Amino acid sequence: MKRKINIVFSVVIIITTLLLISGRILTFTESPKQSDAIIVLSGGQGRVEKAAELYKAGYAPYIILSNAKESTSKSGDMVQTALALGIPQDVIYTENAADSTYQNAEYTLPIMKEYGFKSAIVVSSDFHMRRVKFLFGRVYKKSEIELTYVGSASGYNAKRWWSDRKSRETTFNEYVKMIGNTFGYNGPEAKSTLDQIKNWFR
Repeated sequence: MKRKINIVFSVVIIITTLLLISGRILTFTESPKQSDAIIVLSGGQGRVEKAAELYKAGYAPYIILSNAKESTSKSGDMVQTALALGIPQDVIYTENAADSTYQNAEYTLPIMKEYGFKSAIVVSSDFHMRRVKFLFGRVYKKSEIELTYVGSASGYNAKRWWSDRKSRETTFNEYVKMIGNTFGYNGPEAKSTLDQIKNWFR
């Protein structure tokens, strides 16, 4: 009996620990390094701003905006935002077809190859970076292109993700998507599955 109690107690401790650190697991960022380009993913405020900061600091001479038509600030879409931040038009490359993180990777890779870029800094929201690294690593695996991952501040509470509704929903969404991506669900079908799972909990 005592052995069973110890096992249950150990399981509870492990689950509790995983819940406590799950927000911090999601957030992933590296120190920026000199690269050929900065790849910016659509889907959140602060991403283009972070890319502009890195560009102005001299980390890369070109910026690739993935799903550039998406509105990202009061200035408008990603291109308009970049221009408003002082990024020259002639250093900006775009693609407008990506509808998921997987497609961000899939559709930026040909641009990287077309211009002979051998390295890039990938920018997205801090809470998104673990999944970004997983998917870009999968798509870029055989490209011999070196990627560095830099997260932009989003307001996500990684240490106490359960303390506010936005952080709770972000955590739930990211882990469901990560599990789906692991099993090959990418793009629109993954979003559809996520919506179905959300409805189960309503």
